[in-house]
Amino acid sequence: MTYDKAAVRTILDQALADGRTSLSAPEAKLVADAYGIPTPGEGLATTAEGAAGLAAEIGFPVVLKIVSPDILHKTDAGGVVVGVDSPDAARDAFDKILANARAYKADAEITGVQVQKMLVTGGDVQEVIVGAVTDPTFGKVVAFGLGGVLVEVLKDVTFRLAPLSAGEARAMVDGIGAHEMLEGVRGARPVDKDAVGDLIRRLSDLVTDFPQFAEVDLNPVLAGPDGATAVDFRIIVDAEAGKPVERYSSEEILTAMTRIMRPRAVAVIGASNEAGKIGNSVMKNLVNGGYAGEIYPINPKGGEVLGRKAFASITDVPGDVDVAVFAVPAKFVGGALEQCGEKGVAGAILIPSGFAETGEQELQDEVVAIARKHNVRILGPNIYGYYYLPESLCATFCTPYDVRGSVALSSQSGGIGMAILGFSRSSRMGVSAIVGVGNKADIDEDDLLTFFESDDNTNLIAMHLEDLKDGRAFAETAARVSKKKPVVVLKAGRTSLGARAASSHTGALAGNDKVYDDILRQSGVVRAPGLNEMLQYARGIPLLPTPKGENVVIITGAGGSGVLLSDACVDAGLTLMDIPDDLDAAFRKFIPPFGAAGNPVDITGGEPPSTYRNTIALGLSDERIHALILGYWHTIVTPPMVFAQLVAEVVEEFRAKGIDKPVVASLSGDVEVEEASQYLFDHGVVAYPYTTETPVQVLGAKYRWARNAGPLG
Repeated sequence: MTYDKAAVRTILDQALADGRTSLSAPEAKLVADAYGIPTPGEGLATTAEGAAGLAAEIGFPVVLKIVSPDILHKTDAGGVVVGVDSPDAARDAFDKILANARAYKADAEITGVQVQKMLVTGGDVQEVIVGAVTDPTFGKVVAFGLGGVLVEVLKDVTFRLAPLSAGEARAMVDGIGAHEMLEGVRGARPVDKDAVGDLIRRLSDLVTDFPQFAEVDLNPVLAGPDGATAVDFRIIVDAEAGKPVERYSSEEILTAMTRIMRPRAVAVIGASNEAGKIGNSVMKNLVNGGYAGEIYPINPKGGEVLGRKAFASITDVPGDVDVAVFAVPAKFVGGALEQCGEKGVAGAILIPSGFAETGEQELQDEVVAIARKHNVRILGPNIYGYYYLPESLCATFCTPYDVRGSVALSSQSGGIGMAILGFSRSSRMGVSAIVGVGNKADIDEDDLLTFFESDDNTNLIAMHLEDLKDGRAFAETAARVSKKKPVVVLKAGRTSLGARAASSHTGALAGNDKVYDDILRQSGVVRAPGLNEMLQYARGIPLLPTPKGENVVIITGAGGSGVLLSDACVDAGLTLMDIPDDLDAAFRKFIPPFGAAGNPVDITGGEPPSTYRNTIALGLSDERIHALILGYWHTIVTPPMVFAQLVAEVVEEFRAKGIDKPVVASLSGDVEVEEASQYLFDHGVVAYPYTTETPVQVLGAKYRWARNAGPLG
């Protein structure tokens, strides 16, 4: 697209030079023209007679609006008159607006009155809002939703990071809950969605090219069958909104993170022989965990720690050191970190608390400044440490962990980190890494994603976070990583993104959790609603092959389970296949007359193992079926372990033939279903006892990844 950027630059520079926080309506009109954003015919009147003349020239009816840098919300000041249908009415409206404006703010600077063509609403025309805001976490965010009064009542809005591609902009139009209103209801013709999408993209380009436009509101935009026109164009200006964020390059991140995760030598600052001290626990975990690199205890008293020579300072260590694990009080961290910098340490693992989380922001800032000076990356402070199992590295004061696998997990909270550790051990979920990030004074989630992206030992990344230090960096990194590996996020705190007064509808709407939700989805991230779901996704998603289509079929031995599984499919966004007649007939060959084909396929509870085997085999063999959900009911005819073994056998038989579809199972029955479920998990089938929701949620999460970032995208 071609834009008149020079014209916009002139307007913006003048506004900044004047110290203004917003553009006037005429200036906003010129900006809209420069970026091809349709607006109604209009002009600026400075006298009542001028208003009458402009109105006649534009054509009645018209709308008159106050133009003042001191009055942003025109309606609140009585600065808008609609339905003006004659020259005399235009004169009266002009005088009324000026009187209202002076009564509202006596010292307001009044530029004039905007006279604008009044567009027809109702019928085929829908009011929508298109806007952009500078979010404190994500930077430039574009919003779209129903406009006018509805935007305040329904808050039916969707968000995306700017800049947007044409496809992303167009997808936003279908991304709101009430998108069917734009398709024509009660005889109305459908809105030109492509025109709306084009307008969204132009606004996205505008705020990307000119980041000093802190907030932009196009509300309402009148969208109809013949196009979309922005009736009101409000622009907030802030020089700081365009300030670039300092970031490390991907290469710098990967170099540092590789030394941290695969160190050749680790020093423990504050190493101790005294049981119960963090410095003692860290040393024991490094030694007993099997880490094969050099381990250097650092203790000002020297001597030995766990039979290893201790050094008074890290600078006394004869060899190179990649990582220093800090187990000293916060007040001693800065001095020791200076020595780490002199030694050329790549990563400082700050276990101690007593920094920003306790109000000591200044102390944390000092530590960060020291690290930056020496190019040392900080993990923490206020963390439990980290595990990287491919190197048998347990750099933590928590219990060792040795069940190796392909899942990398991180948490901002130490308590959540312990839950991750316990779940992983209890469920026998193999992990590649468990990392605490704590205060995130330096290293945060996008640094971890950059490392795990290139780590052959990791196939899925699951992260608990309370906030994002640089949301845009995370989103951009996640968008890249999730194309290769699923990224699961548990975002805690479903509240406002920031307590700030917003001067536009878009700004107010952006202050909610839906911004996180939409942008994480845009980045291909699978969001988990709770801790259990995050852990179950981490455990189950890697076992499921990527589906090749949307058709899901339920095969169940209990009608009640079938109903609940169907409900769970709806909640998880899965598509239950409409069974064609020939497939229906094929299923009926294997189930009793009192069973039910269709979807769910109800084989009834008293059936022998052969019925399960035959129906599951049919589901796997038919190319039109893309995923199976199994509902098992405990019977003496087909006991739990018999069911588990036959399912595992059938699935493996088809995998050997090159047919590998997602299969999940819900097992209802006595305690034997627990062992049967674990058996299925051990044989690559995601299965859970006593729940119809969890297996379907895991399958739904796999589908969300496949749609957002994978083959179904």
